[in-house]
Amino acid sequence: MGKLPYDAYIFDLDGTMTQSEPGIVKSVQYALDKLGVEGYDRQSLRFVVGPPLMYSFHQVIGLSQQDAYRAIDLYRERYSAKGWLENSVYTGIPAMLRSLKAQGAYLAVATAKPEHFARKVLDHFGLSKYFDGLAAPRDEDESRFKERLVRRVLPQGARGCMVGDRNLDVQAGQACGLDTVGALYGYGSREELEKAGATYIARDVEHLSRILLGDQPLSPGKFITLEGCDGCGKSTQHHLLAQCLEEMGHQVVVTREPGGCPISERIRDIVLDAREEGMSDLCEALLFAAARTQHVHQVIRPALAAGKAVLCDRFVDSSLVYQGVGRGLGPVVEKINQAAVDGCMPDLTILLDIDPHAAMARRTAASSPDRIEKAPLEFVDRVYRAYRELAAAQPQRYRIVDAGGDPRQVFARIREIVAAEV
Repeated sequence: MGKLPYDAYIFDLDGTMTQSEPGIVKSVQYALDKLGVEGYDRQSLRFVVGPPLMYSFHQVIGLSQQDAYRAIDLYRERYSAKGWLENSVYTGIPAMLRSLKAQGAYLAVATAKPEHFARKVLDHFGLSKYFDGLAAPRDEDESRFKERLVRRVLPQGARGCMVGDRNLDVQAGQACGLDTVGALYGYGSREELEKAGATYIARDVEHLSRILLGDQPLSPGKFITLEGCDGCGKSTQHHLLAQCLEEMGHQVVVTREPGGCPISERIRDIVLDAREEGMSDLCEALLFAAARTQHVHQVIRPALAAGKAVLCDRFVDSSLVYQGVGRGLGPVVEKINQAAVDGCMPDLTILLDIDPHAAMARRTAASSPDRIEKAPLEFVDRVYRAYRELAAAQPQRYRIVDAGGDPRQVFARIREIVAAEV
């Protein structure tokens, strides 16, 4: 294998990394409606995504300079309230950025979006951690000069590449002596990008990754697990986090234990069947490990190798606390699961922390308990303490989240963790 095609990669933001059209267009429509300007709908306003607002309002739409400044103020009135959240990251962008960083590339953003908005978007969608620099306008006048923004973050003497979806991005990169990649999946047309003279045109993010990485592979994906006592709200948070990861641009494999693939799901039916009251503790532990072995082999490891994010409801830690401590099987559970996971361990484990008795009461009130949920309260207490001890022993992997209160507030805490670490 060789090295990366470039030392430095400069990215536009809107239309290149994020699908920002809904929030931007709705905010432009809001401004035009307030000014009484008619004749524009969402489709006809797609051109506003990318160029500076003054250029769009004054030179394209034809407002006077005074009205254009008023339109910008009205635009930001709505955009700052909710427009910036009407946005998502293109699928595959985080995997590509992570892979470039793993190869030692310098990454920066050059955007016409005001700096405080750009930082909010990058932070919210978990992209800030990939970038070494950000160049954004400090005032409305500076937003007209994309070339200046690119130069501000371009390392001296670097072999560089500019990635953007509009002709202004391509022209700015060329003016700085860079190769350029037009992101055709964004808001510019092929004709626009070809006329601007883009060195390459990327059909989609997968194509863009191949251009930017050259012969270097995608880095492995991230493995995230949710753990906690029965009734902690794990299923709700699992669903919300899956949606969140997709909005952040991750290709997500959502799975669970026991289960996650046909063989393991059949084992799940046996091990959780409330009618199987005669099952020995060791049989239970071995069945969990058997299901896990197939799950890792068939689902988890291949997904991670493909650069995907794997989100799993429970994993090996559940066996360590439920069978190892709760059932009192001790080291035997750890030993059989060493073979089961075969070195495939989570990058991040979120422990939903809640009073175990309150959690169990909530769980049993919702539906009939399964075989394991029928265990006495002493078992529940041992499991809860074991989770806390496991988290304390592995602070590099575990993050403890208070699971009491409103599920949306709980998720807000989880989201903040994931944005910073995944």
